[in-house]
This record gives sequence, C-alpha cells and structure tokens, in this order.
Amino acid sequence: MTQTRTFGWRPLLLGLAVMAVWGSNFTVIKLALGTLPPLLFATLRFTFALLPLVFFLPRPQVPWRNLAAYGLFIGLGQFGLLFIAINGHIAAGLASLVVQCQAFFTIALSMWIGGERLLKIQWLALACAVTGIGIIALHGDTSTTPLGLMLVLAAAACWAGGNIVQRRSGATNMLAYVVWASLFSVPPLLALSLIVEGPAAIAQGLRAATPMVWAAVLWQSVGNTMFGYGAWGWLLGRYPTSTVAPLSLLVPVFGMGFAAWILHEPLPVWKLAAAALVLGGLVINTDAQVIHTSGEAIPGLYAAGSVTGGFFGDVYPAGGSAVAMAVATGRIAGANAASLVK
Repeated sequence: MTQTRTFGWRPLLLGLAVMAVWGSNFTVIKLALGTLPPLLFATLRFTFALLPLVFFLPRPQVPWRNLAAYGLFIGLGQFGLLFIAINGHIAAGLASLVVQCQAFFTIALSMWIGGERLLKIQWLALACAVTGIGIIALHGDTSTTPLGLMLVLAAAACWAGGNIVQRRSGATNMLAYVVWASLFSVPPLLALSLIVEGPAAIAQGLRAATPMVWAAVLWQSVGNTMFGYGAWGWLLGRYPTSTVAPLSLLVPVFGMGFAAWILHEPLPVWKLAAAALVLGGLVINTDAQVIHTSGEAIPGLYAAGSVTGGFFGDVYPAGGSAVAMAVATGRIAGANAASLVK
C-alpha cells in the first residue's frame, strides 16, 4: 500500500479512537490503583502485553540489548514511575500533560548523544514548557505534590530514553517491538514489587481485585498496546505521516477531559494556561511547521495564529499581542505552504 489514500472519516475515527484510548489511560490507572499496588499493577500490565502475543509475533530483528534497554526504560522507568506518581501524588489529568515533556527530554538526549544544537525558537519553546511546569508546581495541592511532579518528569525522561533506543533499533513493527521488549519489563517490576510492596500487599491486592480492576489491567494491555500500537501502525503505514502524526497532540486533551468527566478533576484557568504553555512549546518551528512530539517537523503541515502558542478555545493569555502573532506566523506559514504548490 502507498501513502496516497484519502484520509476519510473512517481512518479519522480510528485515529481519534486510539487517542481516546491513550488519553483515558491515565484515568484508568487512577481507578485501578485504588486496589492494586502501583508496581504490581505495572507488572500485570506488561505481563498481559507480553502474553500471549509473544508466541504469535516474530521477534524484531534488533539486538537483544536494544530490546532490553527499551523494556527497562519504558516498563520500569516510564510506567513504573508514572503508576507510583498517580497513586496519590498527582492528578491523573495533569500527569497526562506533564508526561508530554518527554519530547523535550528526547531533544536534550539527542543534543547530548548526537551533538545537535538548539535553535533560538527551540529555546523559547523550552522556556514556554518550563513555565507551564512551574505553574503546575506553584498550584500544587493534596492532589498534585512536588514529589508527584518530579516522578512524572522522571517518567518522561525515561520515555525519552526509550525513544532514543527505539530510533536506533530501526524496528518497523512497533507492536512486535513493544511486545518483545515487555519480556525485559516484567522481571524487574515483579522483583521491585516483591521487595518494596511485599508479598502481603500483593496477595491482598489480587484478592481484592474486582472484575472492573481486571478490566483496567486488560485496558492497559489490550487497549493501549494491542489496539493502540496496532491501529497506529496501520494508519502510519497507509496514510501520510503529516496527516496522522498531529493526532497524537490530542492525547493530553483526552487525558484531561476523561479525568474531569470520570474523576471530577477541576479544570481551572491556571491548569488550562499550563496546558497551553506545555503543548505550545511542541507546536511549531521557525518555518511555522508543526512539530511532532518526537521533536521532528511534520512535512507539509503549517500552523498560524493562536494555535502556534497552544492556546485552547477562547483563552488568549497574550491579549492584543495575539494579533501580531497571527500576522507574523500567518505570513510565514502561508509563504512556506505556497511553495509546496506546483
């Protein structure tokens, strides 16, 4: 199949479904953590992501050490820390937003490893994101603590490490890659659960687990891994990346939305402003190209006006200066987009 198909309403709905599943992930984690200890929950998540698919998917042709590194970064690092954080240290909706800082950590690692240098606009984007994180830290309460914020940032850094490892692997089948890497996530998570949480807490959690809790575990494994990565890979294999990739920016939108709807987490102005700043730092470069969360420009996709600052709806923190932003970015985006017309 070539990437020349029309991106109609059916693939759009499939893409939105993937974003909804990935965004709801944080609320589901919060609900299950009321019964299961966090490290045990993470162990079960990756156990069911591994089994039974590992018997049906061929092992990716990458070194074992690469699979091991990815499994440790994502399983033990990203999700282990994230589950601990959401277990009473940070609101689920905010966790879905803060963890998107992985994009900046990925850029930082690329600079450190590959010698890349940041442009001035990228420093500005980073400053926006840091300001957003600062707003969250200043508004911490019983639902969002400094410890929770640091744990999620550490999880984002581990996610970035996983991104670098995955890029270097050259793997093309992400579902198979994630499934086989889970082989290296389960043992350390189980060991830490036994050491930190203890056999008694593990047994109590398993005994108290209701069908809804097991559904949450399967939602993590089947929904996020099997459906999420499978459908995402299918879309990227049939449609232009510039059309599909921007949908990933909806993950924190769904995350905060589900948390507000199901967990009744409030959405005050400061939280929306923080979201605008964090996501705004991911949006465009100097050519007004939209930037994917991987840190790379999306070919053929440009942005102008308030969306370049990541503002939501009718919230305009910049006041009248938004007009200047619209004029400047509109001219840049229009000129670059027009250059693509043959």
